[in-house]
Amino acid sequence: MSARTAAAVALLKESPETLDGFLKLSAIFESTTLDPHSRETVILTVAERNQCHLCVDMHEAKMAALGPAPDAERLAAVRTFTLRVLASSGAVSDEELAAFEKAGYTRRNALEVVLGIGTYTVSTLANRLTRAA
Repeated sequence: MSARTAAAVALLKESPETLDGFLKLSAIFESTTLDPHSRETVILTVAERNQCHLCVDMHEAKMAALGPAPDAERLAAVRTFTLRVLASSGAVSDEELAAFEKAGYTRRNALEVVLGIGTYTVSTLANRLTRAA
């Protein structure tokens, strides 16, 4: 764990429930059927939208460690879908859901994107609130 990450975790310890909730949700999100590149794309999309520079830095490094993305168009689709879920508070259109599925994702994956959004909204907002970001 980097010093910057450790400092952010220390700030979250002010609320053990928040830290515990984030860690549990993060572990669950990591176990979804979304591939690692797609998961990191969801996280980066949330982090960028919420301007959490700490999360952006950490997850850009994690994405780079995964190596080249196997399908850039597919990742663009999960990024677009994530942004549409956020912008519509989950009320994406049938066409938006169909475009996500056309890129090779499933309805299960759509719900997993919602899980990722929720998980990393907790993290990014808490990091900004505590000035960790």
